[in-house]
Amino acid sequence: MTDYEDGRQHPEGYLLDNRQAEAGERFTALAELFDPVTFRRLRALGVADGWSCWEVGAGGPSVPAWLAERVGAKGRVLATDLDTSWMPQAGAPYEVVRHDVGSDEAPEGPFDLVHARLVLVHVPQREAALRAMVGALRPGGWLLLEDADPALQPLACPDEYGPEQQLANRIRRGFRTLLAERGAQLSFGRTLPRLLRTAGLAEVEAEAYFPITSPAGSALEAATVRQIRGRLIEAGLATAEEIERHLTNIAAGHLDTTTAPLISAWGRKPSE
Repeated sequence: MTDYEDGRQHPEGYLLDNRQAEAGERFTALAELFDPVTFRRLRALGVADGWSCWEVGAGGPSVPAWLAERVGAKGRVLATDLDTSWMPQAGAPYEVVRHDVGSDEAPEGPFDLVHARLVLVHVPQREAALRAMVGALRPGGWLLLEDADPALQPLACPDEYGPEQQLANRIRRGFRTLLAERGAQLSFGRTLPRLLRTAGLAEVEAEAYFPITSPAGSALEAATVRQIRGRLIEAGLATAEEIERHLTNIAAGHLDTTTAPLISAWGRKPSE
């Protein structure tokens, strides 16, 4: 992933690299947390037989697989990502293509639906990415963007009643620091409705989903912390002992760990 508007690579690379083993655990937890929200919204938008869909930054297979079943043999689902290693390489009922939405030209469309979840918050070239997605829509097509807003709710444990919760929140602050250093816009989610209207879309609406505690939330927290353990230690944001203690607290079920609210915003490209 490129981390600056001029296309230069951040010297330390993408914080949540898909090539790390923990990425698969994160994709599984994110799917359990957010797929029901995404699928409910996609059904409400009317995704149906014969639709052409572009799934941007798919990560794992759950959303493109659901779309492929929905649109049937007459439809098309294109799943793209910078790193497609967690996607089926053959035999899937959808296409898989390596693609950088911030710098590459949009794939050939037009599409009835373009969807991206937890993608643009990490893309410094957000304006270019948004233009590419809107430009790929057919007149009357829908753009659904779903992104986090860590600044809106920054805590791992909103109920900070003891030292275990305080440690969790301190490690979460370290995670946010690392994200911001790599170009993530931590207040991005709340801007989605405005961005969709500015891009010329109509019928813009938005909603938020905020899971408080669940096994999937704990699994996501543990996988994320393990994935960034070395970066936290190198930056002096946590010690190895603190990270191990936090992971032990999660495994013991002592924490109600949350994630940032997921804001879903959608709009329709006006008919010409």
